[in-house]
Amino acid sequence: MTDPVLGDFTVVRRIQTRWQDNDNYGHVNNAVYYSYLDTAVTGWLFDSVGDIRELAQLGLVVSSRCDFKRPLSFPDVLDIGVGTGRVGNSSISYRLALYREGDPELCALGEFVHVYVDAQTRTSVPIPEQVRRHADTLTHVDF
Repeated sequence: MTDPVLGDFTVVRRIQTRWQDNDNYGHVNNAVYYSYLDTAVTGWLFDSVGDIRELAQLGLVVSSRCDFKRPLSFPDVLDIGVGTGRVGNSSISYRLALYREGDPELCALGEFVHVYVDAQTRTSVPIPEQVRRHADTLTHVDF
């Protein structure tokens, strides 16, 4: 499989790196990438669905990964392509690609899996219809 390009994605989120994101080696610390992934997915959910904290179901992160391709550093601005992998009955696999603004070279690939549970009982439930409807508009990405 070839790496995705930013133009493959119907949804792109822009995030500004912060000075505190850099580590002693002068680049963004690997753990911070997960914050970027979470911010991209959650920002998209808020823009698409509304305040997800008000839903009767919660999307809990049960799995995440990031494959690092090129280092990032403050003051980079990131363009993050947001797509999906598998969309099941109660879970969604979000697939994300991170690029520096204006640079076509891939910096990282990430995956974030949400499993939906009842907010009160924490038992598995189907993906809320309004989330599924919007997830279906995202680009399907294989990597």
